Amino acid sequence: MTVTEVPNLADSFSEVFDAYFGEIHRYVAQRLGVDDAEDVVAETFLAAYRKREHYDPARASVRTWLYGIATNLVGKHRRAEVRALRAIARHGVPDPAGAGHEERVAARVSAQSLRPSLAAAIARLNSGDRDVLLLVALAGLSHEEIAEALGIPYGTVGSRLSRARRKLRDALGGANPMEAGHG
Repeated sequence: MTVTEVPNLADSFSEVFDAYFGEIHRYVAQRLGVDDAEDVVAETFLAAYRKREHYDPARASVRTWLYGIATNLVGKHRRAEVRALRAIARHGVPDPAGAGHEERVAARVSAQSLRPSLAAAIARLNSGDRDVLLLVALAGLSHEEIAEALGIPYGTVGSRLSRARRKLRDALGGANPMEAGHG
């Protein structure tokens, strides 16, 4: 769904929900874990619904706007995110026993994408750097979209991403975390 397909967000909110719920849920689940994701995603769409009359398509796409809301709410759950990253750092891939199929798949995908050393390094980043890094890595947002989502200057996105990448490389002994065999 594009901005042009949503001429009046107030009238088409159910379409927005249907189009973006899964994507936003995956992003939040990868940041906080499946258990906390349900609440944060519900809060995200509730906040968006309440603010729908004030949505300005000239400022950001609906998708970017939702990622901004979700990232701000993840910030309120920051301790849970850091705990999850530290747990992966200590124990590696968690065993999602007892979880439903969708939860097991989400947990496996997010845990496999973070090797223990990488998870520990991400947990040590400051929240601004971590938000930018994870919006690139997990949501695939562009620098411009991240600037819009977080309400920060475009140049700040680049500097935060550069700083986060440098800190991760340093923490991993100069290894590129995207290359196989490291971690």
